[in-house]
Amino acid sequence: MYVLKELEVKYGNLYRQDNVILSGTHTHSGLGGYFQYTLFMITSKGYIKPSIKAIVNGIVKSIDIAHRNIKPGRIYMSKGELEESNLNRSPHSYLNNPAEERNKYKSNTDKQVTLLKFTDLDGDGMGMLSWFAVHAVSMNYTNQMVSSDNMGYASYLLEQEKNIGFLPGEGPFVAAFASSNLGDASPNIRGPFCANTGLPCDYLNSSCPIGGLKMCVALGPAGSDMFNNTKIIGENIFKRAKDLYGKARQEVRGPLHAAHQWVNMTDVTVQLNSTHTGRTCKPALGHSFAAGTTDGGGDLNFTQGAVEGDPFWDGIRDALLGAPSNETQDCHRPKPILFSTGEMTWPLPWHPSIVDVQMITIGPVAIVAIPGEMTTMSGRRIREAVKQELEAQGTFSNAEVVVAGLCNIYTHYITTYEEYQIQRYEGASTIYGPHTLSAYIQKFRGLAKAIAEGKEQELPKGPEPPFFKDSQLFSLLPAAAVDKKPINTTFGEVLEQVDPEYTVGDVASVTFVAGNPRHSGDMRDKTFVTVEKYHNSTAYWDVVHTDASWETRFHWVKNGAESNATIEWHIPLSAQAGSYRIRHFGHYKQRKGFLETVILAYEGVSDVFRVSKIT
Repeated sequence: MYVLKELEVKYGNLYRQDNVILSGTHTHSGLGGYFQYTLFMITSKGYIKPSIKAIVNGIVKSIDIAHRNIKPGRIYMSKGELEESNLNRSPHSYLNNPAEERNKYKSNTDKQVTLLKFTDLDGDGMGMLSWFAVHAVSMNYTNQMVSSDNMGYASYLLEQEKNIGFLPGEGPFVAAFASSNLGDASPNIRGPFCANTGLPCDYLNSSCPIGGLKMCVALGPAGSDMFNNTKIIGENIFKRAKDLYGKARQEVRGPLHAAHQWVNMTDVTVQLNSTHTGRTCKPALGHSFAAGTTDGGGDLNFTQGAVEGDPFWDGIRDALLGAPSNETQDCHRPKPILFSTGEMTWPLPWHPSIVDVQMITIGPVAIVAIPGEMTTMSGRRIREAVKQELEAQGTFSNAEVVVAGLCNIYTHYITTYEEYQIQRYEGASTIYGPHTLSAYIQKFRGLAKAIAEGKEQELPKGPEPPFFKDSQLFSLLPAAAVDKKPINTTFGEVLEQVDPEYTVGDVASVTFVAGNPRHSGDMRDKTFVTVEKYHNSTAYWDVVHTDASWETRFHWVKNGAESNATIEWHIPLSAQAGSYRIRHFGHYKQRKGFLETVILAYEGVSDVFRVSKIT
């Protein structure tokens, strides 16, 4: 809503609710505190205005840049498969789907990569947009840095290859790697094992005889090294996309259609067959939600696959948050409810009730914008339903339907009815009950039918969701304290110096006296870090990496009121031999009088060091 309001101020009615889709690339290492429902704000201690400001401003700026550079062009589509990059983390749930349905597919995860290539009229590449189903959990729960994940790394690699001489995010070519039906698709392709014994985890509930679910951990292709896991999966996605981009020959031609509705997902009646109906429920999370997944388990004694409540935890829930109503319990069966979030409204609703359903078609390509994380089979069903509806009217033939996940608003997971019965993490996190998928299929069929008949503008708008003003939102995060520094030092001063010489493949590291990064505010067009190379011919320092580069890592460490920043440069094999330095930029807060404070900028620079090639 914030983005659309900003766009309305700038562009009037040009960019609207129906023709703008916000789809997350996905990372578990991003900013927090920007989502307006209570459950999502608890972990970040409430609403963090700088987070939402940076995100909204960044999105609007990207649209501004695209708008200024509009030109005639062409779109091409290409498809292929990618192996060894995703694994179903809930195969027991998947096997509960009908055998005749499963037999139509060769794998329990989608291997398909769908790519759109954008060029100008001369055929010069302007960008690409691809979809592949894999979770962004290669960077695991131990990571404390703001970071992209495997999809972000794929984007980084392709943009660096296409934008020669540009720093990350600054070149003209845009490589967007979007989410698809990734709900049960993990990048940890070595599967789950008990960390203390090396034996496979229990198949049904993903736990270990000793240590329980916390010991059951799925590993990526590089084992426990999350950075290499991210690189390997990201490189796989990058290489396949690059190949498909080069082979894209099928031109996408035809009209553009956009359809959007708001839907009260707590009260949808679903026609199951000619004689029976079902309905969706007020939001609720099951006990297995607290168990987490094999990509990162919970800390308490919950397990996946729980279809009965626990008297101990249910008692705590009832005392602190209130018991779920009989109506909600009946609606969600067989889910044992841990949090009846649809019945929890203080200080704000805990989950959304009104959600977006949206679809855009470009010629025969239909992009279905899903407000959550669909499992493999859920995505297959909705693709099939939308394709059938589009082609039934005769206006579409050979429609290519893409499931775009994590769009516009977040509503957790969407499983099939059969997967829901197993109540692993994904089923326990399907918040609108067992008929959630059927409700979405019904709604997206309606959008597809309207588009096929050219009646998308006649669709009922639906009930608008609430928009909470800043004054209505809560924050329990105190302002960052005044920064202090060691005696006889200054902010930006080097505490641990670089070595004088390195070889490509080494890690150059330097530690500075630092201020709290929160005092630096919106850093979208700035950087905490530069790696700079000296050019003898011009006596000029050239920035070769920033904190957006995969090769740099910025660690901020707090020690009481003092803090420091350690910057690492993982020197790539492609680095040129020569003289380099590392710089750090930041801000610190100090007192100015008894009550007043002031924020001041600082910078620090390492000694010059040499990098040589391997001989």
